[in-house]
Amino acid sequence: MKKDIHPDYKPVVFYDTQSEFKFLTKSTMTSDETVEWEDGNTYPVIKVEVSSASHPFYTGKKMFLDTAGRVEKFNRRYKKK
Repeated sequence: MKKDIHPDYKPVVFYDTQSEFKFLTKSTMTSDETVEWEDGNTYPVIKVEVSSASHPFYTGKKMFLDTAGRVEKFNRRYKKK
C-alpha cells in the first residue's frame, strides 16, 4: 500500500441510540465525542439509529405499518373512472 493516502483505521465505539447498545470495533469514522470503554481506554463514539440490537429483522419484533391506509390511498389515486 502507498503511505499517507489511506484514512486512519482505529478502534471506535458505535452507540445505538434506540436500544442503548454499544459495541467496540475498528473504523475509519471519526467523532469529537468520546466515551470511556470497559477496558478503561477512551474511544471516539459514533451514534447510530439502527443496529442489530434494534433492527426488526434481527430482533424478531415486527413493526406495525398502516397498510390499509396505503392500499386505500392507492385505490383512490388509480381507480378507473
